[in-house]
Amino acid sequence: MARGPKKHMKRIAAPKHWMLDKLRGVFAPRPSPGPHKLRECVPLLLLIRNRLKYALNYQEAKVICNSRSIKIDGKIRTDMTYPCGFQDVISIDKTEEHFRLLHDTKGRYLLNRITQQEAAYKLCRVKALGMGAGAVPHIITHDGRTIRYPDPLIKPNDTVKVNLATNKIEDFAKFEVGNICAITAGHNIGRIGTIQHTEKHPGGHNIVHVKDKIGATWATRQQNVFVLGTGNTAAISLPRNKGIKLSIIEEASRRAQKAGKRD
Repeated sequence: MARGPKKHMKRIAAPKHWMLDKLRGVFAPRPSPGPHKLRECVPLLLLIRNRLKYALNYQEAKVICNSRSIKIDGKIRTDMTYPCGFQDVISIDKTEEHFRLLHDTKGRYLLNRITQQEAAYKLCRVKALGMGAGAVPHIITHDGRTIRYPDPLIKPNDTVKVNLATNKIEDFAKFEVGNICAITAGHNIGRIGTIQHTEKHPGGHNIVHVKDKIGATWATRQQNVFVLGTGNTAAISLPRNKGIKLSIIEEASRRAQKAGKRD
């Protein structure tokens, strides 16, 4: 058995949401260690080559990364296997494009095009609240940030709006009934709705009940809920489908309507 960390990933073992085909190679780009988990991120290479189609192959994507033209959360990244995750802001200066990584209702990452003003901040979910050396309070966010001296009202499961240039908190949204939220894991990943109520289960997982715009309701674990804003107003621009999950029959009928319009 080899010693040390694994450096390779077979294509078959890659996460399904990367959407890599089986026959176009043996290996997949293994994400570097970073702010997002291996199975919950997508390497920068796949965004450039497979999603945005700015490169035809691995070598072209490498040239683009080495040209220092890709920024993630306001910082230049040349590592083509850098792990990009939920709410990350990807900026391309040469094309003046900005994208925010969100989920669609099938669990795949979605590059949501945003304005330059919106690319100046991101939303971060508070994972933990702690006290550091010298009794300095700090919070730890879902993307590995440590932010000192947060507002005393901020608690775990809340969402903070972080300025990417200064790493300072501009605003925050509480994990409360009536606030808009997105689901980031589980069977309902990608759906967007408002929090209805929370079931407390001491020693187990708290269950949150959510309701979307069309009246559909579902329940998920509290750790899967990411608050997007206060009330029904999200602090970011939402995807085109607004997080509404369609049934298989509804999807088929929409495809048939589009095909009819083309004909």
